[in-house]
Amino acid sequence: MIKTRLTEAFDLRHPIISAPMAFAGGGALAAAVSHAGGLGLIGGGYGDNAWIEDQYQAAGNAPVGCGFITWSLMDHRAQGRDPLAPVLARNPKALMLSFADPMPFAAQINAANVPLIVQVQTMAHARRAVEAGATVIVAQGSEAGGHGAKRGTLPLVTEVADYLKTESPDTLLVAAGGIVDGRGLAAALMLGADGVLMGSRFWASEEALVHPKMLEAAIAATGDDTIRSSVMDIARHLKWPEGYTARVLKNAFTERWHNDIEGLLEVADSEAARWREAWQAGDTATANTFVGEVTGMIADIPKAGAIVERVGAEAEVLLKRAAALRV
Repeated sequence: MIKTRLTEAFDLRHPIISAPMAFAGGGALAAAVSHAGGLGLIGGGYGDNAWIEDQYQAAGNAPVGCGFITWSLMDHRAQGRDPLAPVLARNPKALMLSFADPMPFAAQINAANVPLIVQVQTMAHARRAVEAGATVIVAQGSEAGGHGAKRGTLPLVTEVADYLKTESPDTLLVAAGGIVDGRGLAAALMLGADGVLMGSRFWASEEALVHPKMLEAAIAATGDDTIRSSVMDIARHLKWPEGYTARVLKNAFTERWHNDIEGLLEVADSEAARWREAWQAGDTATANTFVGEVTGMIADIPKAGAIVERVGAEAEVLLKRAAALRV
C-alpha cells in the first residue's frame, strides 16, 4: 500500500478519491470506492435533495462524502433553500465544492467539523481555496471529463504544489484530469500531490449510473474524439459561469452547434427537449457522453473496488521500480 498524507488524514488504504460526478456518481459507486480503501464521494451535483437522499440510502453505512456544484448551491441559497445542510447533518467523511467561490459555504462546512475539499482550475482558485480553509485542494486539468477549464493537469498540479509548499504546507493536494491508472497516480505523487481524484475511470464502472450505450461509446472512442464545449449546457438550460466548459464525446449535436451558439440559443427550447429525450434513451448521436481524454485507455467496465485495487497496485510497482533506478 502507498501511504501519503491523504491516506493518513482520511484513514485510507489507497490515495484515491472518486469524483462526485453529477447523475453518475451515486451511493453504490461511492460506497464501493470507500469499501475498497479509497474515498468515495456522492455526486450531489446541482443540489437535488431527493436524489441525494436516495443515493445515501444506496451507500448504506459506508464512510462516504459528497460533492456539490458551488454556483448551483448559490442559486439554491438565493431562493431560500439549503441542500448543503441535510448532507452536513449526516457527518460526511468530506464535503467537496467545485466551480465557484467556496467562501460563502466554508464557515458552514467548517462549523460542522467536516473536511472541506475544494476543486480548482487556476492559481487564483487555489489561493481562494486556502483562504476558505480547505483541507484538500483538487487541482483539475482540462483533460478531465465533464466540466473544467483550460489549464493542463501536469503544470497546474506542479504549480499548486509549489505554492502550497511555501504558503500553506498543511493543505493537502490531489491531482485530477487525465488520470486513469497506476501510471497517473505515480506521476501525480512525483509532482507533489498527496493523491488523485478520478472521474472517467469510475464513470466506466459497474456501479456508476451511466447508460450502457454511453459506456459502449466511451470504450470505442479515443481521446481525439472528445471536445470541450458548452452546447450541452445550453441544451439543458444550465447557466454555467463563463470560463467553464464540459469535455464530452463529439457527436452530431456538437458538430451542428459547437460553432453556432447564437443559432442554438434561438432554438434552445426544442433542442433541450430533444437532447433530454436522447439522454434518457442513451442516444449518443444527440446526447453527449461525458468522459475525459482517458476514454482511449478505458477498455472494460469493472467493479469500482477492483479499479481502486488495480490502480493502487500498479502505482506501487511503478514507484518501487523508480526507486531502484540508478542515478
